Amino acid sequence: MGDLRLTSPAFEDGEAIPRKYGHDAQNINPPLSIEKAPPETQSLTLIMDDPDAVDPAGKVWLHWIVWNIPPARTDIPEAWKPTEAIEGTNDFGNRDYDGPAPPDDRHTYRFKLYALDTTLGLPRTANKRTVEKAMQGKRLAQTVLKGTYAP
Repeated sequence: MGDLRLTSPAFEDGEAIPRKYGHDAQNINPPLSIEKAPPETQSLTLIMDDPDAVDPAGKVWLHWIVWNIPPARTDIPEAWKPTEAIEGTNDFGNRDYDGPAPPDDRHTYRFKLYALDTTLGLPRTANKRTVEKAMQGKRLAQTVLKGTYAP
C-alpha cells in the first residue's frame, strides 16, 4: 500500500535488534528513518508490537504507540521523546517506548508505520484498539519494519 518506507540504521529488516534497545538494557527506541510518505499525508502513526507474545502473554503485546506524528518528519531519533506527537499507553502501562522483553524465546517485533489523510483527535488515554479504529478508512499508505530479539 503505497511506497512508504520505514528503515533503521541500527538493524536491517528481519535482523536482530541490538541489545541496548531491549527492555532490560537501555530501554530506548532505535533510530528510524521514514521515506516516501504520500504528499497528501496529514499525520503518521507508529505502532511497535510483538505478535509472538500471544502464547506467553495471551495477546499481541504493545510496546509503543505514537500518533499525530507530523508528515514532514523523516527520522525518529534514538531515545526520542516526542513533543509534537502523542504517545499512548503501552501494555507495560507506560506512555513511552518499552523495548523488547521476550519471556521465553526469540520474538519478532513489528514497527508499523501508517500515513493518514487526517490527524487523530484522540485523547492520550486512547488504547491501540481505539487508535486502529480511528485510522480505518484514513490510511494512505503503510509499511512495516521487523526485527528480532532473544532473551
